[in-house]
Amino acid sequence: MRQVSLRAAAAIGAVLVVTLAACAGEPSKPASPSGSPSASASGAAKDESPVADPSHAVEMPGKREGTLHSTDLLILSEDTLSSADVKKIRSLDGVSGVEQISMAQVSVEGRLVKVVAVDPSTYRNFAPFQSADSDEVWQRVAGGEVAIDPERQDELPADKDGFVTLGSKKDATTVHVGAYAPQPPGLAAAVVNHKWGEEMGMEKGNALIVSTAAIAPNRVVAPIQKVVGSDASVQRLDVVARAGLDPNAPQKAYVVGTVAEAVGNYTYRANGDGTITPASSWVSSHIVTAQVPILGSVTCNKVMIPQLRAALQEVVDRGLAKKIIPSQYAGCYYPRFIANTTQLSNHAFGTAVDLNTAGNQRGTVGEMDRTVVSIFERWGFTWGGNWKWTDPMHFEMNRIVKPG
Repeated sequence: MRQVSLRAAAAIGAVLVVTLAACAGEPSKPASPSGSPSASASGAAKDESPVADPSHAVEMPGKREGTLHSTDLLILSEDTLSSADVKKIRSLDGVSGVEQISMAQVSVEGRLVKVVAVDPSTYRNFAPFQSADSDEVWQRVAGGEVAIDPERQDELPADKDGFVTLGSKKDATTVHVGAYAPQPPGLAAAVVNHKWGEEMGMEKGNALIVSTAAIAPNRVVAPIQKVVGSDASVQRLDVVARAGLDPNAPQKAYVVGTVAEAVGNYTYRANGDGTITPASSWVSSHIVTAQVPILGSVTCNKVMIPQLRAALQEVVDRGLAKKIIPSQYAGCYYPRFIANTTQLSNHAFGTAVDLNTAGNQRGTVGEMDRTVVSIFERWGFTWGGNWKWTDPMHFEMNRIVKPG
């Protein structure tokens, strides 16, 4: 039985597609269900109401607010987690964010598929950034549609009209696909709002996502388990756990090409929070803190400092210093993986800088002055604004240039 109204059916149009992205490389674009034309995040169904199913709609989310959180731990119980327990977990040392959701598994074509019911306005801060910052995705969820992780769409095949069936019974819930958008890895294949969760019979608030941005997740597992007791499970979702990396085992990076000289012999250990710890001997021999024009004190790879200083000095000399905002400098050396991967970021080597962050978010054209860009390129930097999945705040060293 189709659980959408006639008005909803009339309103349903394009399916929003938010592509996956890594720091480099071509994002893959998932196919839309047959009969439903796809739309990009910037051009999705602009002439149609986001409320596709008024009978299952909740309050529309506004612009995203607050900090983006990692999804490091999942607490899952058969019963609703009490507000007192949630408050205790929120106050634990090392816990930087929590989000209470409902979670269940539904049988789809012989396999169990995880579905979560969420508050779209707050859950989005725990989603990967390309989904979190897409207002359209969460408007679709709030409007009664389902968002499916594009890497999991084979688990939830849509029919020719763009509906997916969440269950195997004849009267199973059938929801229209509103968006294919990346979700926290390892969490769930599909996301609906709480009204759908209630109709599907989910136990309200039986799960909790926990972020531990400042420390390794395993350090808070025992304290959380003490709070929730043995009837609830505490599962690690962080990338180190998912990839099976041993935090105690040394890892190596072998960098080739023109910047290999700046990296050298790079050995590190993976932490449980997406960061890494390079060998202290490498840090002491490669990373320095120095003064540069406009930005002041920066901590970067010592090989890059001369050309970064020269690029910024040319920006000053050409009267463009106001085009770079020191308060929106987001750092250089930051030993970490690219979000939700085990790929090293160039920030791990101290060979990249992020500038003017507010107006230059991932996936946008950005506001970076193009003359400033050309200056940086001349001094041996590549600009993220030219990538297929843009990152216009990002400049990284792609060749060594020694000022005369």
